[in-house]
Amino acid sequence: MPIQILMKDSLNNIHPSFKLNGISYSAVELKEMAYSLVKEGLDHEIDIGDFLLDWLFNSRTLLVSTSGSTGDPKIIELQKIHMQNSAKETAKFLGLQPGNTALLCLPVKYIAGKMMLVRAMVLGLEVYYNVPSSSPLKGIGKKFDFCAMVPMQLKNSLGEIERISKVIVGGAPVPESLKAMIREKSNLIYETFGMTETITHIALRKLSGGMAEKNFKILNNIVIATDNRNCLLVKAPELGAKEVQTNDVITMDSATEFRWMGRLDNIINSGGIKLHPEKIEEKLDSLIDGQFFMAGVPDESLGEKLVLILEGNQDVNKISTMIDRLEDLQKFEVPKAIYSLPDFVMTSSGKINRKETIKGIR
Repeated sequence: MPIQILMKDSLNNIHPSFKLNGISYSAVELKEMAYSLVKEGLDHEIDIGDFLLDWLFNSRTLLVSTSGSTGDPKIIELQKIHMQNSAKETAKFLGLQPGNTALLCLPVKYIAGKMMLVRAMVLGLEVYYNVPSSSPLKGIGKKFDFCAMVPMQLKNSLGEIERISKVIVGGAPVPESLKAMIREKSNLIYETFGMTETITHIALRKLSGGMAEKNFKILNNIVIATDNRNCLLVKAPELGAKEVQTNDVITMDSATEFRWMGRLDNIINSGGIKLHPEKIEEKLDSLIDGQFFMAGVPDESLGEKLVLILEGNQDVNKISTMIDRLEDLQKFEVPKAIYSLPDFVMTSSGKINRKETIKGIR
């Protein structure tokens, strides 16, 4: 059955196959249900109700907040037609069909959660929601065709993840240790790359099925390039991104594929050697159980010295010894110091705020 995109002429049309928690709704009925969620629902249901009312309101735009992972969160205006287009391209890439079931386990405060609802309304999915948690499949015996998660949710769902046919994971890079755990899973698990300004993902790469991909592959109707810093430039007019210049350092392997190297904001210049902390973190991921990240701090000789920052009560001496024994770590990738902090500073969307956390070691 081909996908029908009904919300082209009227933003208030709802696909006839759309269901929310097993119940079909017209636009009028959905608006009434949204009002009841706002008035009587739990916190996560109030967020769902608020968004549905915004979506069904007779306007062509809505306001959303960026994640704040690389700076202060900001409010941006998105065109609803561009959000529809994003849903359509995701459906094409993943082969989603009307009547497919989907699990919404992300907070609807943020764009990833909002887009799960948009996809459901536009594509005709049967979407079920639960309380956003780090273990979204716990206590749920149902199978699903589609779900979006963050890496922590995926890690905590490994024993049951094959009950979901197609999973997209984003919000933060997928650790190498987690990639190894899902490589042989029989379902389709994709890592996403994107941002609020491009209405979530513009590219995906498969991590499961024994054929983990190194490169992200862009969706249709998107053009990518790099500037003189090797940072990604995205042109996606159908998503409202006429030209979005990022600080994401990439290596383009073709016009449609790229490898993500890290954030320019995070690059450490240590004695003239430019280090991508995200790539070093990948190598250390299997050694460290808790949260951590690499950073550069001022140093008189090197300009910046590479340090490792750990969260919580971790055995610094043991970790230092394991790092010294790690064969694939280059000499200049070994941290000059290791710091342990009780708690990291987090953004409102649950990502590590590196700049604010680093202040705790000074």
